[in-house]
Amino acid sequence: MPDQKPTVLFVCVHNAGRSQMAAGYLQALAGDRIDVRSAGSAPKESVNPVAVEAMREEGIDIAANAPKLLTTDAVRASDAVVTMGCGDACPIFPGKRYEDWELDDPAGAGIEAVREIRDEIRGRVEALIAELLPERAG
Repeated sequence: MPDQKPTVLFVCVHNAGRSQMAAGYLQALAGDRIDVRSAGSAPKESVNPVAVEAMREEGIDIAANAPKLLTTDAVRASDAVVTMGCGDACPIFPGKRYEDWELDDPAGAGIEAVREIRDEIRGRVEALIAELLPERAG
């Protein structure tokens, strides 16, 4: 089996909430076994402060992260692309793994709602890790 680490790209429109939380969880839970990226089709200037607070409650600091513009190169360089509402803005390449996670947008939501979204993301990230790193399940 090749020693190459899988690369996961999380994409949402603003790259300020859902994709940042997902990237934070994947980095924290998989460590250096998976390369993690996130981007947005129309990135905001900063990460949603309520998402930062919700992740801080989990012991994960995403405050220093900055939203990034989705590029074709980022998609091409990724093994798995997980979209969260970016729709057709995400380029499609044959042979890539694509998933679309239907999640509420935390923009403008209070901490209670963002916690629910965060917890849903954590479960999906844990399932993704189990699929990408099957040896962990053994």
